[in-house]
Amino acid sequence: MHGQPKLPGSSDWPRHSGLLCHITSLPGPSGCGDLGPEAYRFLHQLARGGQRAWQVLPIGPTGFGDSPYQTASVLGGNPLFVSIDQLVADGLLSAEVLRSAPVESAEADFAAAQAYKWPLLLRAFDRLRTDESPTLEPLRRDLAAFSSQQHTWLDDYALFMAIKEEQALRPWIEWPTPLRDRDPSALSEARGRLAARLDLHRFVQWLFERQWRALRHAATTLGIELIGDVPIFVAHDSVEVWSSRSQFLLHPDGQLKVQAGVPPDYFSKTGQLWGNPLYDWAAMQADGFAFWRQRIQRAASLFDRVRIDHFRGFAAHWEIPAADRTAEFGRWVEAPGQALFEVLTSHPDTRQVRFIAEDLGVITPDVELLRDRFAFPGIRVLQFGFGDDDFYDGRPWAFRKNLVAYTSTHDNSTIMGWYRGEPEGTRTEGQSRRERDKVNDYLGHVPSPDYAHFSLIRLVMGSAAETVIIPVQDVLGLGNEARMNTPGQPQGNWRFRLRSGQLDDRSLDHLRHLSQLYARVSR
Repeated sequence: MHGQPKLPGSSDWPRHSGLLCHITSLPGPSGCGDLGPEAYRFLHQLARGGQRAWQVLPIGPTGFGDSPYQTASVLGGNPLFVSIDQLVADGLLSAEVLRSAPVESAEADFAAAQAYKWPLLLRAFDRLRTDESPTLEPLRRDLAAFSSQQHTWLDDYALFMAIKEEQALRPWIEWPTPLRDRDPSALSEARGRLAARLDLHRFVQWLFERQWRALRHAATTLGIELIGDVPIFVAHDSVEVWSSRSQFLLHPDGQLKVQAGVPPDYFSKTGQLWGNPLYDWAAMQADGFAFWRQRIQRAASLFDRVRIDHFRGFAAHWEIPAADRTAEFGRWVEAPGQALFEVLTSHPDTRQVRFIAEDLGVITPDVELLRDRFAFPGIRVLQFGFGDDDFYDGRPWAFRKNLVAYTSTHDNSTIMGWYRGEPEGTRTEGQSRRERDKVNDYLGHVPSPDYAHFSLIRLVMGSAAETVIIPVQDVLGLGNEARMNTPGQPQGNWRFRLRSGQLDDRSLDHLRHLSQLYARVSR
């Protein structure tokens, strides 16, 4: 006898959908979104809209350019995500500090967030250290436990950030040679000299962890999974490269031997030059991929599913000479992706991880073989599906079940920006018109301008793909003024923010209707 099938909306029902919205894109004061009240409000909006997943971008501490894909650590959390409201609730700050918060900005204002939050984080740190009130004792014990449990990455992170502050935020390759090269006596001296700042950075990471876990618990209670994003490459100016130089292709002084990027493509005639160091895969394989096991284990402790960005780089990556200023003259170099994922899917610390393979870009048969060998769901983006190839598997009729389908992504036009033909990459006005005509033919009608975005969302919702992710901009029908990132454009990215009340009940109710109609949530 077969048991009764699980109802749509239960945790075992595979068909579901969710929204893509980075933490910084949430509304509210403080300069940018954080883990405070608006994050919980967004969870309840997801639930109202019948959504069972929330995807975010990488959550590490950002630096110049504010890109979540270039972080000072791939294991730490962004201090700007720490909610000041929660510090007030915990008794670490007085309520009066909330009155000095920056007014809600139309775009993420990272400088304003830094200026507002860091003095308050320091004040909360001093309060926990000096106030002997018994009510704060549980927090002190929790901080001590976190510092002990996470010391394998946290100690190096705190030391890196403290030295970086002392060195006027210069990249580590420009530090004095003993610090740059991690001379044991120089590091020991720095730990003593900067002890208070080390403790501050541990404290801030504990705050992030504490608030993140509370948010994840709330999401789980509502039946919503959190999907995280793990970039394949690591920023050159990061604690992981500084502390694990043998894992990367670097010169003895820390300078790049080669750098990462992608060849000329739809977005850029000269390719994309990322500037990340490339891995010394032989060294990684020799120690059982310990670096990657730590990364994935950490991601699994924070998220329910893990999206691996630029998955094709695990089959072969584009290697560019370090001195080049464009990505045109690189070469493809094979990577040991099969050996890596055999370890990750079998090791006790990581074998439970549910991966999503971001298999966009120049995808060759070896990439597909690697993805399918481990049964990882790939990704398809609706707006890529209406080109000249009528049999491309990116058309909605061709979506596989084991797939995550998107209307658009953070790197592309919004779905309405694309549909209306707003400027995008090398796409011509004629291409735009032909693609729009194909979409209308596929729909069987020309959608009303006010509801065209929901007509397009309907295409992915009704597909066979078990998971559908919709950027929040697409739910609202916004154009490219709300785009999150333009690859190859160094400034002006990552600034999109929702306004308070913008994600309204009408949009959520329409989204829930589509989720129910296509069995992605129960009625």
